[in-house]
Amino acid sequence: MDGRFVASDQTLETSVEPIKSKAVGKSTFVKLLGKTFPEWQMATEPVAKWQKVQASSTREQASSSQNFGNLLQMVYQEPSRWSYTFQTYSCMSRLKAQLEPLSEKLLKTWDPVQIFERSVYSDRYIFAKNLFELGHLAEIEWTIYQDLHTFLLQEFGDRIALHGFLYLQATPEKCLERLHRRGRPEEKEIQLEYLEQLHTQHENWLVKKTTEVHFENLRNAPVFVLDVNNDFEDDPAEQEELMRKVKAFIKTL
Repeated sequence: MDGRFVASDQTLETSVEPIKSKAVGKSTFVKLLGKTFPEWQMATEPVAKWQKVQASSTREQASSSQNFGNLLQMVYQEPSRWSYTFQTYSCMSRLKAQLEPLSEKLLKTWDPVQIFERSVYSDRYIFAKNLFELGHLAEIEWTIYQDLHTFLLQEFGDRIALHGFLYLQATPEKCLERLHRRGRPEEKEIQLEYLEQLHTQHENWLVKKTTEVHFENLRNAPVFVLDVNNDFEDDPAEQEELMRKVKAFIKTL
């Protein structure tokens, strides 16, 4: 088997992306995957990078006076001002992660598996799309974002293709509960309505297949739905069952 997976989002060398809305337990799930399958390669979401974007006030000051911006906080506070900037930056950071060379450890593995916490696909078909539909991305910004996204994915082709998606499915209410529990400062103002919108985007794309996608390989990529409404973080039996299901799905790819 050779592929890539994403966990809401995706990759299978087998690359796969685990896909799910915010605060579903995706980061915990990816850590569990890494602990259970240490031979797999995990690419986590670069949240810390978004929280500390290095910038220089002027070219003259670049060598001596630098500052940092919390782009994640900025987009939550002023979504109409910063959504295009954030989505462009997040898309580029995900693209870079998917283009990273395979580790020496993975290259020596008989059945290499690569997991991406999120991918360039969920960046477009979940988050950017949702921001546009909410009116936070102007039509011209959405047009430019899609044009850039399509160009980059066509340019890199198979280098960033994913073999499957792990869809971590939970109710928006459960996601809100977990979001409050983890207490990330930038997310304290997130409301249930926003999580419901993201849930609908995931369902339309991965389950109902009503979202228009623009890449043939993406239309045919298998999706494995995992119910994670139960709190699995401190439940060894639940963890074991989830990992058993994931392993069985990977073997089919």
